[in-house]
Amino acid sequence: MPSEKAIADYYQLYGHGEPATGQVTAYRIEQVVAADSYPLVRRDFYKIKLLCDATGVLSYADQRVAVQGCALIFVNPLVPYAWERTAGRETGFACLFTDEFSTPHLRTASLAQSPLFRAGSVPVLFPPPAVVVRLKYLFEQLLAELPSPYPHKYEVLRNYVQLLLHESLKLLPAAPAGADAAARLQARFLDLLARQFPLASPYQPLALKTANEFARQLLVHPNHLNKVLKARTGQSTTAHIAGWLVEEARALLRHSNWSVDEIADGLGFGHTSNFHAFFKKHTGHTPHGYRRQVRSLS
Repeated sequence: MPSEKAIADYYQLYGHGEPATGQVTAYRIEQVVAADSYPLVRRDFYKIKLLCDATGVLSYADQRVAVQGCALIFVNPLVPYAWERTAGRETGFACLFTDEFSTPHLRTASLAQSPLFRAGSVPVLFPPPAVVVRLKYLFEQLLAELPSPYPHKYEVLRNYVQLLLHESLKLLPAAPAGADAAARLQARFLDLLARQFPLASPYQPLALKTANEFARQLLVHPNHLNKVLKARTGQSTTAHIAGWLVEEARALLRHSNWSVDEIADGLGFGHTSNFHAFFKKHTGHTPHGYRRQVRSLS
């Protein structure tokens, strides 16, 4: 599976934050060792990143987004992402924080329900110049507050994070009239789907595997869920589930030492032959063949 990074790793690299708690840190992008690409990796924290002078491609889940100029990127712990620079050298800021740092108010008001971090949403926004100026100011204030001895500095830092989130939310297009119920159902489904990954153990298989099981959990008819997803995303319920299963299978075959039988069990296929057929249908390779191929290239 994709490698994992903890917030402490960034503290050790860039020296900003609070190592005693490991709850929050921030840094300037210029401090990052220049590399043309950063591999697909999962993290144990949320991240808000402002990239400027950037030219590259952001990859997350099974999507790729071209970035040029200034971009706001939002990373949640559920979805791995990678960055590939195609020209120049980006500047900007990043703020990283954990669930422990984000108080219940912050999670409820701006985070867990936010389309900025919600699984299934596009985690990239392109702010205009005036907004970039305001965002840079807030990041500068964060950096200035991190080493402060002020006993209530965490409350100050949370306020700056909330301001960053609100500035970002202003950039989102308004939802069309009458779309609220459908948007909420889409978000609930995608959150429910994403929370099942990554798999922690082959002995704890997926709880929800089919469109009918998701619909029952969401208290809607399977046909209604499918209709909403197709209208809003262009993909059926089954296609969304299959997409996540394929990506998790690829990650496990690439990065874990689980056997193919264990991966099949963990993903809920029951019989390994069913997993073989599913994986070959979606990738053109057998699981064993894919594993041999990627390991021969590494």
